[in-house]
Amino acid sequence: MLELLELTKRFSHTPVVDRVSFIAKPSEVTGYLGPNGAGKSTTVKMLTGLLPPSDGEILYQGQNIQKDLVAYKRRLGYVPEEPHLYSYLSGREFLQLVGRLRSIPDKILTEKIDHLLQLFSLFPNRYSAIASYSKGMRQKILISAALLHNPEILVFDEAESGLDVASVLVFRSLIKALAGQGKIIIYSSHILEVVEKVCSKVVILHRGRVIADDSVEQLRVLMQLPSLESIFQQLLVQPDPESTVAEILKVMKL
Repeated sequence: MLELLELTKRFSHTPVVDRVSFIAKPSEVTGYLGPNGAGKSTTVKMLTGLLPPSDGEILYQGQNIQKDLVAYKRRLGYVPEEPHLYSYLSGREFLQLVGRLRSIPDKILTEKIDHLLQLFSLFPNRYSAIASYSKGMRQKILISAALLHNPEILVFDEAESGLDVASVLVFRSLIKALAGQGKIIIYSSHILEVVEKVCSKVVILHRGRVIADDSVEQLRVLMQLPSLESIFQQLLVQPDPESTVAEILKVMKL
């Protein structure tokens, strides 16, 4: 179990993440939603050990992750929103580098890499420099790298970005299968439709604070609304989209 307790991050004394608490359980896909600037990316950076919290703590199996970040990161797979890849390496070389840093034995690593490259339709380009890859191909490399060491926790931040339709379908099925194996999965996205399809529950963040934490089904019942989009709009007290569109069109004609 992964537990966030009163997690807070301040920049120049201003809280960007403000006393965030929620639990992500094994076999559960937790969707993490919020508008731009809500604090999602900052939370993800703390969850992945890239940024220390100002206050509060993150517990994995009851232990504060800050006490042994190296051990925690061994159990973690992460697909970031913005890919940072060594563009002069080939896709195969990059995965070899990641696998060796993860201390995966060479024989097993070679087998895993070849299989993942084939399954993600990257095998014909395995020796090409990542600089020549499309955005979708780079995203597949990042997903493969996150899966190489069979982690217990997976954090996906806008992981479908750039993927083609066929790859999206495979990826969504993969998330459900990984949850079925007892993995802890946190899925951060701006795309409500994706979260509604793949997540067991959602945590909605607004101005750094959690304003909802429940299953999509339960939120629908409690708020008597048909979709996650409707729930999201009402919770955030968003202006009517049609009114906003009408105003934009008026401005264009000035």
